[in-house]
Amino acid sequence: MIHGIEHAAIAARDPETLASFYVATLGFAVNYRGKSAIFVKAPDGSMIEIIRAEGDAPPATPKTPGLRHLALTVTDFETQCERLRAAGIAFLDPPSDKGGNKVVFFHDPEGNLLHLLQRETPLP
Repeated sequence: MIHGIEHAAIAARDPETLASFYVATLGFAVNYRGKSAIFVKAPDGSMIEIIRAEGDAPPATPKTPGLRHLALTVTDFETQCERLRAAGIAFLDPPSDKGGNKVVFFHDPEGNLLHLLQRETPLP
């Protein structure tokens, strides 16, 4: 039986800087540092594996094929938006409320699209 997703991986030009961003800016913690990967862990236990990129990826848009964004859940949307703004994060568009779902998109230092999300009603 498959139980869920343990981690997603991001290939980064600068893995140390990206891991530091997830720790200092988003509240993750480094829970494993190996020769070829750094794992950062969110308070809910979900993880991101950060590995060194090889070569360059073509520019991505929110609709090009492949993994397009990581959604980060919060229970204090407005507070987190203000904290991210104070940390110098530029949102792609202003935060919005779409049918009870508060959302905002921004990039990490490697250009990966992140989505801050607070759902009024969790999906089933």
